[in-house]
Amino acid sequence: MNYSASDRPQDGAPDWIVTFADLMILLLCFFILLLSFSETNKKKFRDIAGSLEKAFGVQRKKPDIGKPLGQKMIARDFDQQIIQKKIREELAQIIRNEISSRFKNESGLMQVETTGEEIIIRLMGETTFDSGKALIKENMKPLLLKVGALLKDADGYVIICGHTDNVPIAGGPYKSNLVLSMARSAAVAEFLIEKARIAPKRISTMGFGEHNPLASNDTPEGRRQNRRVEIILSDSRHYTP
Repeated sequence: MNYSASDRPQDGAPDWIVTFADLMILLLCFFILLLSFSETNKKKFRDIAGSLEKAFGVQRKKPDIGKPLGQKMIARDFDQQIIQKKIREELAQIIRNEISSRFKNESGLMQVETTGEEIIIRLMGETTFDSGKALIKENMKPLLLKVGALLKDADGYVIICGHTDNVPIAGGPYKSNLVLSMARSAAVAEFLIEKARIAPKRISTMGFGEHNPLASNDTPEGRRQNRRVEIILSDSRHYTP
């Protein structure tokens, strides 16, 4: 019997089987991804498993307490907290090294403190401003520029707090310690925005005047500590000293 070219049997699998195989492979990959992203609720897992056992008459003499499957491999929130804490500790150490190398004589009036969620940089006494003024000293600008560059690349908000001692202001453009403290925090904020290029939406300023002392105002040393500017890197825009 003679066959025409169109009637002859074709070698290999039919054309449709290739498309079908591709579809099955894609579906397999899809379900593997679903399984890898899944997270099982332990309580619901046990409740549903128990209900199915009762429905099908399955009974055990001993309770089966197994490990539920499908849990996330990484506790992301916990790990993120550890990572952020380590990053901020390293950042604080870089700032400490910068202070100790540039300001050996005044390093006692500059502190860097770290907590779980914050880095607090304290610039006390007349390190940043002359008495009664809100103009940043020229020798302090390189340090503020370095701090600003580090904070720019760090996650979180930058809060700047101005503080003074309790000695009343006599003359000058600022009628009270509260106004002076606000002017000083604003001066530092403007410097970090203009020179360090920190996004303005990340920066907040606060002025406390003499109302949140770090030490007693009864001694010159205590008053020197209270005259300070604090630069705080925080996870929250809201800060309570």
